[in-house]
Amino acid sequence: MTNEQSTIDNNQLPKGCKHTEVGVIPEDWEVKRLKQISPSQSVGLVINPSSYFDNEGSVPMLVGSQISENHINWELANRISSVSNELLPASRLTAGDLVTVRVGNPGVTAVVPPELDGCNCASMMIVRQYSSFSSLWLCYVMNSRIGRSQVEHVQYGTAQKQFNISDAIDFTYPVPPLPEQRSIAQALSDVDALITALDKAIAKKRAIKTATMQQLLTGKKRLPGFGEGKGDRQTEIGVIPEDWNLRNIGDIGSVSSGGTPSRTNPKYWNGSIPWVTTTQIDFNIINNAEQFITTDGLKYSAAKLFPPGTLLMAMYGQGKTRGKVAILDVEASTNQACAAITFGRDVCQSYVFHYLIFQYEAIRNLSNTGNQENLNGLIIKSIQILLANVEEQQAIATVLSDMDAEIAALETRLAKTQSIKQGMMQELLTGRTRLV
Repeated sequence: MTNEQSTIDNNQLPKGCKHTEVGVIPEDWEVKRLKQISPSQSVGLVINPSSYFDNEGSVPMLVGSQISENHINWELANRISSVSNELLPASRLTAGDLVTVRVGNPGVTAVVPPELDGCNCASMMIVRQYSSFSSLWLCYVMNSRIGRSQVEHVQYGTAQKQFNISDAIDFTYPVPPLPEQRSIAQALSDVDALITALDKAIAKKRAIKTATMQQLLTGKKRLPGFGEGKGDRQTEIGVIPEDWNLRNIGDIGSVSSGGTPSRTNPKYWNGSIPWVTTTQIDFNIINNAEQFITTDGLKYSAAKLFPPGTLLMAMYGQGKTRGKVAILDVEASTNQACAAITFGRDVCQSYVFHYLIFQYEAIRNLSNTGNQENLNGLIIKSIQILLANVEEQQAIATVLSDMDAEIAALETRLAKTQSIKQGMMQELLTGRTRLV
């Protein structure tokens, strides 16, 4: 945005603004280098800090991996003794100082909170607080595009990116008067508080859903209208309701997989038939595809068309993909790494979807033990599902799907709030919108 601003002709300048090296800013703002904003910048302990670690110590020794944007995950930090802390005054921090990651994720900055006053740090840039600027405002500026782009221009390294403090002290920022710095920091801090609250609400909803799955999918708790007068019975997996049954997927459903048309034949690709791979399977509902094949691609390969409602399970893939499930919301084909599972009318697909999510870790442990751990059709057919009658399955699935919808709504609100914050930062930190 600053590049666009810098091209504005003097006659087109908004009233009360001026051209600067960082773009168009209000006339009463200044452009300052970091070393002009703060009287002191330094580097935390540069030698390996592990020689100072002490299991009996009480002083956190912060490192870059514990820093995120204006947040320090200090609870997991190694400790040093108060004696060692006194021997390392140059890297000792005061509440209000800023710490910036130098190696790994360079440029990420946080303000030292009051509870970390007097702690220590290693291999990070320290920007000392001073009465002439707001630490929280400067933190937002350094984490913004204005700040991070300057880091990107001077960082080096391949395996781990890093930058030198000798470059960083000359980074330039648009600087408003101190009262406006504080107003900007307060406005952005309020949005951050909302983001934190939404994060906590989502975590709480997820925990509640996990507990609800544990109760409903094992029959330990029955929904109103189900199970009256029924007892329990002992099975190979423990005690279950006497009117529930343990069934293998292969006994109650059909399991197949798809295929991949030849990549060398352009007539097979970029058609209108959705073609799903395991990268899209993530405990979700799939209503579109990232790739598409043609009718010829479908006809002359092992790919098959599966109807909406088909349950997909990833048999192999990168990372934690194996064992994840999804439900097709559209007619689609899949590759050979996706198992497609369909059931008759006496089984609720959505219930099985939630049950397999509940059993995710156990399913991963069923995989074969070759060079690469994978699932296959026989293993999937042997997976056991605890089933009530279809009406109770549908009722349980509705409860869990409603909880998913609540979580999704909160996640949408969180994403929107994060987007709003980015827009606010661009407006407030460049002076386009004034808080005066």
